[in-house]
Amino acid sequence: MGKTLVIAEKPSVGRDLTKVLPGPFTVAEGKSLLEGPEHVVTWAVGHLVQLADPDDYDDKFKKWRMADLPIVPPKFKLVVRDERSKKQMTVVKRALDRDDIDVVVNACDAGREGELIFAYLYEKAGSKLPVQRLWLNSMTTQAISEAFSSLRPSEEFASLEAAARSRSEADWIVGMNATRAATIRLRSSFDGAVSLGRVQTPTLAILARREVEIRNFVPEPYWVVDARFLALPETPRRAYDGRLFVGTQPRLKTEAQAAAVVGACEGQTGSITKLEKTERKERAPLLYHLTSLQGDANSRFGFSASRTLAAAQRLYEEHKALTYPRTNSRYITSDMIPEIKPIASLVGGQKEYAAAAAYVTGLDVLPLQRVVWNEKVTDHHAIIPTRAERHPVDKMNDDDRKIYDLVVRRFLAVFHPEAVFENTRVETTVESHVFRTSGKVLLVPGWRGVYGEGITADSVSGEDDDDAGAEQQLPKLEQGERSQVHRIKWEAKETKPPRRFSERALLEAMETAGKLVDDEDLRAAMSESGIGTPATRAAIIERLLTVGYIERDGRALVVTEKGLNVIRLLGEQQLTSPSLTGEWEHRLANIETGEDSRKAFMADIVKFAEQLVGELDTTLKDVRIPRANLGPCPVCANDIVENRKGYSCWSSTDPGCGFVIWKAKAGKTLPLAVARELIKTGRTDKQVTGFKGRSGKSFRAKLALVQNEEGRWRVEFDEPWAKEGAKPPEAEEGALTAASVAAAAISAVADGDSAGDDAEAA
Repeated sequence: MGKTLVIAEKPSVGRDLTKVLPGPFTVAEGKSLLEGPEHVVTWAVGHLVQLADPDDYDDKFKKWRMADLPIVPPKFKLVVRDERSKKQMTVVKRALDRDDIDVVVNACDAGREGELIFAYLYEKAGSKLPVQRLWLNSMTTQAISEAFSSLRPSEEFASLEAAARSRSEADWIVGMNATRAATIRLRSSFDGAVSLGRVQTPTLAILARREVEIRNFVPEPYWVVDARFLALPETPRRAYDGRLFVGTQPRLKTEAQAAAVVGACEGQTGSITKLEKTERKERAPLLYHLTSLQGDANSRFGFSASRTLAAAQRLYEEHKALTYPRTNSRYITSDMIPEIKPIASLVGGQKEYAAAAAYVTGLDVLPLQRVVWNEKVTDHHAIIPTRAERHPVDKMNDDDRKIYDLVVRRFLAVFHPEAVFENTRVETTVESHVFRTSGKVLLVPGWRGVYGEGITADSVSGEDDDDAGAEQQLPKLEQGERSQVHRIKWEAKETKPPRRFSERALLEAMETAGKLVDDEDLRAAMSESGIGTPATRAAIIERLLTVGYIERDGRALVVTEKGLNVIRLLGEQQLTSPSLTGEWEHRLANIETGEDSRKAFMADIVKFAEQLVGELDTTLKDVRIPRANLGPCPVCANDIVENRKGYSCWSSTDPGCGFVIWKAKAGKTLPLAVARELIKTGRTDKQVTGFKGRSGKSFRAKLALVQNEEGRWRVEFDEPWAKEGAKPPEAEEGALTAASVAAAAISAVADGDSAGDDAEAA
């Protein structure tokens, strides 16, 4: 009897698999293969094989010409990714070609991308060996052993492979053709390729349209009136605040109105004309899937989606502490019910979880209505702690520990009862003017107790409603009591534009194909029609950053001029539609379940590409982005005009004096507004965001125009560290102050919940 070849996705996983297989194992092929008495184990190191570029089909595609589009290969070619991949692919192919190998086990990650990684390398190697599937939800020794004892035939996963290939080929067809068509037509406007894609473009459109709303927003002034009241009698002192409401509105249109109210009420005594108390119950949030975990980590710690995914993947692969993270389900299956209390008992061994775990293990009947739902679990269940001998918390780095803590607390919280609040609404009337006061008290911590008993009324309220006034801890008050105006003032305010998307908000918008949905149960129901998948959304955000379409500014994602121009020029083109790509993702999910066919989906993708190329050819033909005139050059007084690479006073007809501000600076494209400020004042008043250090981390800095010894002008960083020749103080992603982290953590708890490899063309 021959041996079994096991192909994992990564070396670390391959080594873990050998721990449950009969040994001993010896190292071979330059440490790229492990061989035992019955098994040979090797790995893919991610995507070893990928779809070939157009150039590999025909030399004519080396030149980008509209006449050659759309490019739709009759059969897709596969190529080895790079030199490093070639070495490992040689090892894998030699193993597949061995005479003593009888069967192959696909042990790549148990999901769409893992299926694709194996399918591509198996096809490229030209193997005909029978294949079995190792399907893992966690990397504990027990889980691996059980999975090996119940290997499944590869035919069971034919529809998953079909969906994976369809996703990859659809991204290639749309991305390659759209990018080439747009780049050809916009050569005069953009420096380099105009990267478009099936997922990245609608995601960019969500961000760009919000940015346009912000830029077009015209603030309107309004006034509010706030009073501090002292309830009578004066002893004991009972103070509270109230905000003036006229009907249902706290906003006054003029300063005169506000001043009149202050004048009428100052020093007066009113009465409490309404006091209502109501109880509100709040359910625990659902278990985590990847998108909700990334969202909470972004709100609480400022983590990017990719940073959270990396930590979750380490907790799954290396620490064996969490189940498979690339999941879109927020439920577990009924066969997992016996695991719940043992998992709670395991994490309860850590003192910070002991009380919450003891509550769960002490329940006679577990509340499972919102936890167990077999139909909502396809490939993988929700992210939960694993049932292992121990969780090596002492070996986790800071990122891993934070993500682990989020998952453990969420797992325990979902089995706790509802939190109960008492909401109090008070109306105090003074000289016919009504002031409203809101208060909230946490009566029963319920699931919130898992996050710490110290959560109080003003901490659970999240962000204050700027119009309604902040919720507050109220003294004991009674309706009909007299209340004196201790002090009163009016304040001028302005309406605010919509906020830019944080990564959390963008992930939630992607999950619901651009629709703004607050309810977490409804978001979960819509997740199958979202933009991308939980495994790819982090990569899409990073892709938009890499191609210069967006930048990070603290937690906010800011669209660059390049990104705005791309979406503006595309207009209402279907490629920008979040709902369209959401429908495609839904169809890919249906291919996985057999409800849709790969053939029909790909035929529609080809039709779309043909239509897309025609539209881009027509709508972008002869399009020119207007070049800004920034006024007179500070050196020679010629007009400074924007071009593709900079802002300069010279042109093809007039060399000017050579003054230029190059757009590219430390990984950032300097926008028009910054160039104008530099030309006008010689330096920026505020720090400019979005620069990248050598490590890839972002930083912000002031800029200044500096003339060197040769008389040439350069844009330099106007910071003490730059003048000393030191490196920039690179900020961690989303770096926050201690106070803002604490506030974000409370807010994330209060709100509940509001990647892999994406093959889109560059």
